[in-house]
Order: sequence, then structure tokens, then C-alpha cells
Amino acid sequence: MPMVEPKVRLMHRLRMRTTLLIPLLLLCLGCTPVSLLILQTIVRQQVQVSLASDLQHSVQTYQNLARQRRELLVREAALLADEPRLKALMTADSRTIADGSVEFWHISGSDFLALLDRNGKLVVFFNHGAPLDRPMVGQGLESCLRHPEEPLLIALDRRLYEISIQPLVFGDKESGSQLGFVAVGYEVDERVAREVSEAAAAEVTFTVGDDIVASTLQPGMEEQLVNQGGALLHSPTESRNIQLGKEDYLAASVPLGDALPEGRGGDVPQLVVLKSFEQATQLVHRVNRWVLTLVLVVLLAGAAMLVSISRTLTQPIEALVEGTRALARGNFDYRLSEDGVEEIRELSRAFERMRVELQRTQSDLLDSERLATIGRMASSISHDLRHYLSAMYANAEFLSNDSLPNEEREELFLEVRTAVQGMTDLLDSLLLFTRTGRALQPAHDSIEGVIQRAVTMVRSHPAARDVRIVVSGLSRVEVWMDAKKLGRAVYNLLLNACQAARRGKDLPLVTLDLVEDDQSLRIEISDNGPGVPESIRQTMFLPFVSEGKESGVGLGLTLAQQIAQEHGGTIELKETPEGHSVFVITLPKAALHALGAAADRKAMHAG
Repeated sequence: MPMVEPKVRLMHRLRMRTTLLIPLLLLCLGCTPVSLLILQTIVRQQVQVSLASDLQHSVQTYQNLARQRRELLVREAALLADEPRLKALMTADSRTIADGSVEFWHISGSDFLALLDRNGKLVVFFNHGAPLDRPMVGQGLESCLRHPEEPLLIALDRRLYEISIQPLVFGDKESGSQLGFVAVGYEVDERVAREVSEAAAAEVTFTVGDDIVASTLQPGMEEQLVNQGGALLHSPTESRNIQLGKEDYLAASVPLGDALPEGRGGDVPQLVVLKSFEQATQLVHRVNRWVLTLVLVVLLAGAAMLVSISRTLTQPIEALVEGTRALARGNFDYRLSEDGVEEIRELSRAFERMRVELQRTQSDLLDSERLATIGRMASSISHDLRHYLSAMYANAEFLSNDSLPNEEREELFLEVRTAVQGMTDLLDSLLLFTRTGRALQPAHDSIEGVIQRAVTMVRSHPAARDVRIVVSGLSRVEVWMDAKKLGRAVYNLLLNACQAARRGKDLPLVTLDLVEDDQSLRIEISDNGPGVPESIRQTMFLPFVSEGKESGVGLGLTLAQQIAQEHGGTIELKETPEGHSVFVITLPKAALHALGAAADRKAMHAG
């Protein structure tokens, strides 16, 4: 009894949620190692299958590249074989052939060039790098002549070449006189190995017997491959695990053809492709982390459910929920009371720290967005201003030439004027962009006059040169509006339309229609250009979005939309059946009347 009583008192001191939490914890700790072992086994098996498939794909990639190289090599050899000067050279003596063939060696641009007489005897050869052994080259080319229908790989002096031989025939190839043979080839070197490695996304090595002729492996790993390779270097192997350095690889090898015997029993060149298990190992580690994270999440969720059964937590939790909702609505000033048990008070304090941190983060995000906007604006402005200033500077230098004809001077003056106009438009757009959001200065004015002034300004702009602008539907409608801002919006849309029309296939045409009904005024501006690209239709009204323009910061549509919204209206893009663009500014008459009423009240208060 004395031994049992303390245990009972200890269990009584434990809370119910603690009593339930201990078995949950033990269950999670027991299931975690078993889950990790099962998942690791499944992932390793899947990785093995995936790497084997990738390995075969890598081999097929090399075979495709090799086939393309062979086709190019055959065409290059055929072109040289059809060269009349080369055929004429082959009728001379050996010394003359050796001297005259230097030109064709430089022309070919290949790694290897050789000329053989009609009996297949080597006359002269050239190669990059250290000179090759002449008898060995002659022996290798004789083996190529036994299979003249396709390029062959031959090993020469621990180097590997792919050679294509074409006959040199005087006259018709079928019945002409045999003059000799021309052999062209490229070396399978480190450059080729890198190209194959990049295309196959794997490490590659070219071997002849126990010799590595080209590889993307580190020198130390090459030695390990020779020592551990065994049958991998001498016979085809589909897949084999091999460790090089501290990494595990899955390797495969394929033969590349017959090789020239060099006292090694006729070794065949092999391509060895190696795929690293590193990504697979990282995947296993990532799976382990996810499993552990899932266990922790389940454990925390179970603990939360156990805690929630306590009725004393109901009201504090509801307060926390209300605080969360306030935070979701963007109310960062909502504060929680620290009532309830210690756990709830700690949770309330943590929520308060989170609220303060979110408030600070929100402020930082707004500051970052402003800085990003300023950065994009500065980058675009500096680019365009440099463009205009460079044009003005260059044309000013040309104008300083006294001997320049008057016609060229006029063209240069026109280019300077274009640059000045572009800088003026840029600065006007930026100035107006900084003023958007401020109070309008409405006045009772004629919409016809606003449109006419905007059309006149656009017609004098260089971008409207050779563009026909047709205006229809104008009437003397007087409304309350900020004439300067609204005119700028119409000007921006007209200028964009002119620039788009000049990119079209037909004679550039821009049309402006003023349509009035009982509810609103609509200004419709259309062009016969190629239309707005699909890629920017969702973002074209955002600042600094531009497409198909040589200059401009991308503020024209942004300003037009903001000005329309400040007048209580909208701007939208429509499309004609021919695919041309139509921008429509809609100004509700009720909103324009409201501007007038607000202006009257402001004048009364000021009086």
C-alpha cells in the first residue's frame, strides 16, 4: 500500500490532457522510425528505376548527337571530294600534294585531314595538337577504307577520331577515273565530352581499353574509374553501381564501333555514362524531414484537440478568434485581453507579438513596394533620357559640319525636334503621374474643345507622321471636368493609337468618335494596328508596362485610366472583328454633374 499510494496521487496531479498526450506522444515516436524506414526503401527503389531510365535516355541522347555529327562529317568530306582544285592537286606528285594540301586543311576547319592515293596509301595528313604516328595513321585509314560507306571511330596515339573517307574521282563518280581519297574527321576530346554531358545531364567518359581519352570527371575520379571499371570499360553494361570519390553513381556503357589494334587485342571504344545518386540522397533526406514535420504537426494538432475539451478555454479562445478576424480584415490595432489560465495568457501575448510583427511587416512591405516602383521608374527614365540625349548629341555634332547640305540639316533638325518632343512627353507623363490622386480642378467646359486640342497636339507629334486621324461625332457638349487632365488622357490614347497604326500592314488610320446618350459620354479611339498583344492585356493599365515601343516608360494607359476613374468613369479595351484595338473612355453624366456640385460647394465655402 505505501508503494501504490504515491502513484495514485501522482496520476491525480496530472491533468487529463497531459494523461492523453503521453500515449499520443509515445505512438508518434514509435510510428516515426517505421514510417521513415518504409519510405526510404520505397524512395530508393523508385530512384533506382528512375536513374536507370535517365541513364538509357542519356545514352540515346549521345547516339542522336553522334548521328548528327556523322551526317555533318559525311557532308563535309563530300564537299571536299567535289572540290575541283583538290582533284587537280591529286594528279601531281607527292611533294606537290603535301605542299598544296595545307590550304584545304585550313579550309576544312576539322580536327583531322588526310589525302590518300588511288591505292589507299597515305600521302599527307594533318591534325591538331601533337603530331600523330604516320604508320599508325596509315594503318587506321586502311581499316576505314574497308568500310567506306559510313564514318568510323579509330584510336590513334591514345586519341579517338571519327573519320569519314570519300573518293576523289575525275569525271562521273560511277565511271570516272579514281584519283585518290580524302579523309576528314573530328577528335573525340574534352570539348565533345562536355557537349554530350550537357545534353545528357550526366557525367560521360570515352575510353579505349583501360585508357580514358576524354572525360568530364575529375582526374582523381578518372583513376578510380579505371581501377574499378573492369567489364564496364570493355563490354556493354546496362547499369552498374560504382563509387567515385565520396559519391555513388549508376553507370552504363555502350560500344562505339571497331578500333584500330594497338597491341591491346583490338580494344573497342566505349562511352561510359554516369548518373549521380546525390539528388536521390537529397530526396531521401527531404522525405525524412517531411515525415518528421508531419509527425510534429500531428502531435501538435492532437495536443490542441485535447486542450480544447476544457470548457474554461471557451471564452478566451473566442476572443482569440475575434482578434484573428480583426487581423484578417487588416485591423492591426485590435488588442487582446490577457484573461484566462496561464496558457491562454501566454497565447494572447504571442498573438500580440505576432500582431505587432505583422504591423511592422506590412509597413515594410509598403516601403519595399514604393522603393521597387521608384527603382523601376528610375531605370526606365534613365534609359529613355539617355536615348534622347544621345540622339540630340549626335545630331548636334553632325550639324556643326559646315559642308552639310541643307536637306540633311533639315532631317537632323527634325530628329532633334523628335528627341525634344519625346523628352517633353516623358516629363509631362511623370509629372502628371505624381499628381494623380490629388483633387481635380473641375470647370464647365466643352468636351469638343478638349478633344480638338488633344488631336492638334498629337498631329504635331513625330509619332503621328503619315498617320491619318479622323474625328467624328463632335458636338458642343459642355460638362464639368478637369479639362487639362481629361485632355491628357485623350492625348495619351491617341498617341498610342498612332504608334500602333504605324506598326500595321495597311496605311495607318486612327479614328476618334464621340458618342452621347442619356446616361454617359463615350470617347472611342480605334486604330488599324496589329492589336494589343495577349501577353500584356491583363497588365497593360499597370505602370511601366510597355510593348512594341522603342521608348516610353509605360505610363500612358495608366494615366488615362486614373484620370477616367477620377472623373467617375472607366476605360476599357475592345476589339473589332478584324482584330484592331478600340479604347473606350466612358464618362457617366451623373458623375460629371457631381463634380460640378462639389465645385460649387467648394466655391461657396471659400466665399
